[in-house]
Amino acid sequence: MIDIKFLRENPDIVKQNIKNKFQDKKLPLVDEVIELDKQSRAAKQEADDLRANRNKISKQIGALMAQGKKEEAEEVKKQVTEQAKRLAELEEKEAELSKKVTDIMMTIPNIIDPSVPIGKDDSENVEVEKFGEPVVPDFEIPYHTDIMEKLNGIDLDAARKVAGNGFYYLMGDIARLHSAVISYARDFMIDRGFTYCIPPYMIRSNVVTGVMSFDEMDAMMYKIEGEDLYLIGTSEHSMIGRFIDTIIEEPELPKTLTSYSPCFRKEKGAHGLEERGVYRIHQFEKQEMIVVCKPEDSFTWFDKLWQNTVDLFRSLDIPVRTLECCSGDLADLKVKSVDVEAWSPRQKKYFEVGSCSNLGDAQARRLKIRINGKDGKYFAHTLNNTVVAPPRMLIAFLENNLNEDGSIRIPEVLRPYMGGKDVIK
Repeated sequence: MIDIKFLRENPDIVKQNIKNKFQDKKLPLVDEVIELDKQSRAAKQEADDLRANRNKISKQIGALMAQGKKEEAEEVKKQVTEQAKRLAELEEKEAELSKKVTDIMMTIPNIIDPSVPIGKDDSENVEVEKFGEPVVPDFEIPYHTDIMEKLNGIDLDAARKVAGNGFYYLMGDIARLHSAVISYARDFMIDRGFTYCIPPYMIRSNVVTGVMSFDEMDAMMYKIEGEDLYLIGTSEHSMIGRFIDTIIEEPELPKTLTSYSPCFRKEKGAHGLEERGVYRIHQFEKQEMIVVCKPEDSFTWFDKLWQNTVDLFRSLDIPVRTLECCSGDLADLKVKSVDVEAWSPRQKKYFEVGSCSNLGDAQARRLKIRINGKDGKYFAHTLNNTVVAPPRMLIAFLENNLNEDGSIRIPEVLRPYMGGKDVIK
C-alpha cells in the first residue's frame, strides 16, 4: 500500500504508475482518495480543536464553581454538551472517511521499480539470463504423469474419486523423491544461513489482506466456513504475518527465514493438458524463503534470493533461466519480480518453477511491521521467493534426469535423502 502522503504530494506519479500497469480503470481513484483524505483531515482538525476547547472550558467551569458562580458555570456546561454532540458526529465521520480512504488505497497498485519493463501481461516478460545448457535427448520424453505411472509413482484416478480434479496420490519412490527434494531444499537454505520454520497453515483475514491484494485473495484463497480463517496459498502469507504489529530493533535485521508448508489454491479456470497432470493443482508442498530487512538492503537481498533458487536447481542438473516480470504481470503489491523457469526437454521450452518478489514496504505498511532505528521508526521491506515447489519441480526433475530405459538418475546431492539410491527403476 502506498503512503497516503506520497499519493497526496505526487498524484501524477501514482497515475502514471497505474497506466504503466494497464489498470486505467483505477485512475479516478487517485482524485477520489485525495478528496476523501482532505475531508477526513478537515474533520480530524475540527475534532482536535473541539477537544482542545473542551479542556479549556473544563478549566473555566472549575474556576467559576470555585468563585460560586454556579449559573455562569451551568451556561458554560451547555456549551460543553453541544460541543460533545458535534465531536461525536465528527469522530464518526472521521472513522467513516478514514475507512473509505484505506479501502481505496488497498486497491491502488504499489509504485514499481524504474527497472521493471513495461508490458501488458506475461507474454511481454523479458529473459534475463540462462544457467546450464538445455538438452533435448535423442529419445522421446513422455508426459510427466506417464513417467510417474510407469514407475508406479502416481494415482490420479483414485485422487479424482476421493477429492476431484487437481489432486493426486504420489506413491513409492516418486513420493520418496518428492520428500527428498523438500528435505534437500530445507538443508540447502539452512546452509545458506536461513532459519528453518514451520508456520501455521491457516491465517486470519487481517493477515490475508495484509499480504496480498483483494484480487489475489479472491482468486487464490480457500476460506474456512464459519471461521475467520483462510488456508494459506504459500507459507509466505503466515511467515510475513508473524511480524504483524511488531517493532524490530535495527541491529536484529535482516530476518532471513526458510519455511515449509502445504499450500492450498483455488486455481480458477481451465489449463488444458496440464489439468490432467500435476502442474497446476489445488494442493502441494513448498519450501519458501522470506526476508525482512532495511529498505536500503532490499534489492541486494532480491538478487540473493533468486540466485539461491538458481543454484539449487543447477545442483540437481536442471537448466534454468530467469525472467523479469513486466509491469502488467506484477501483482499490485510488488515492486519488482523475477521468475525462475526450468527447462522442459519434452516441451522444448522453459516453464515457471519459482517466483522472487520484492514488495518494498507494502506488506509492512498494511501489517504495521516497523523498524526502530537510531533516527526513529520506519517501515521494513519484505521479500519472498520459492526455494522449491514439488510436484511442479518434479516435472523438471523427471524430464531432465530421465534415462532412455525409463529409469530416473538421482543426482549425487540428493542420494543421501533417497537412502543412497542413484537411480529409480
